[in-house]
Amino acid sequence: MNTLSAKKISGESSYTGRFMKISSRRIEKKIIYPDRDGKPMSDNTEQFGWIVKIKENLEQMFADNPDVFVAGDLLWYPVEGDNRIRTAPDAMVAFGRPKGRRGSYRMWEEGGIAPQVVFEILSPGNRAGEMKKKFEFYDTYAVSEYYVYDPDRIRLSGWIRRNNVLNPVENMRGWTSPLLKIRFEPADDDLYIFGPDGNRFLSPLELRRLFQSEQKKSETEYQRAEAERLRAERLAARLRELGIEAD
Repeated sequence: MNTLSAKKISGESSYTGRFMKISSRRIEKKIIYPDRDGKPMSDNTEQFGWIVKIKENLEQMFADNPDVFVAGDLLWYPVEGDNRIRTAPDAMVAFGRPKGRRGSYRMWEEGGIAPQVVFEILSPGNRAGEMKKKFEFYDTYAVSEYYVYDPDRIRLSGWIRRNNVLNPVENMRGWTSPLLKIRFEPADDDLYIFGPDGNRFLSPLELRRLFQSEQKKSETEYQRAEAERLRAERLAARLRELGIEAD
């Protein structure tokens, strides 16, 4: 091999090496964090109803606090550079994070803050192995409070972080979340959740019916007050006709 050929091969090798390094860096930059995992939000109407009830009531509770982020069925990526480590809690609350639209919750873009409170609603399709993995995920990535509700069995379980690990709550009846200040009251017929103001968590349909009831009550009170006003005006007019001035 002559000197010219050797230089050419060496140059090509050096160029190839530089190209591979550049390509590697470009590939690293192109990691995609999908907004969806292809799994349904829920398996049945009961599970869906509870997800919506918990998420929407929490949303209303913190509506006036700009630094509390509430989401439902949102993919959470805790590790930058690895899009395989992820899960989508049925509902989650992150204190210290601003409200706003997100395609996913990427912790490295959220100041390294993990959602502190997470809820999972069980369906008949949930497997023990799947729930074990979820627990390990939440335990590993510093969730402070974790609640699992099985609406078919009306069974509520909870865990709270102590000594850097999630420990089970011994008795969920009357338990009040340290962070959310909501109270859980499992009963024989259903689970009841009460906000810090003492009002029970309601479904969207229950909220609409309550609004309609209050609206009807308000209209009735207005009509009653209007009738009283008209009656008083007629009485005053009659007294004036008789030459009597009403006080």
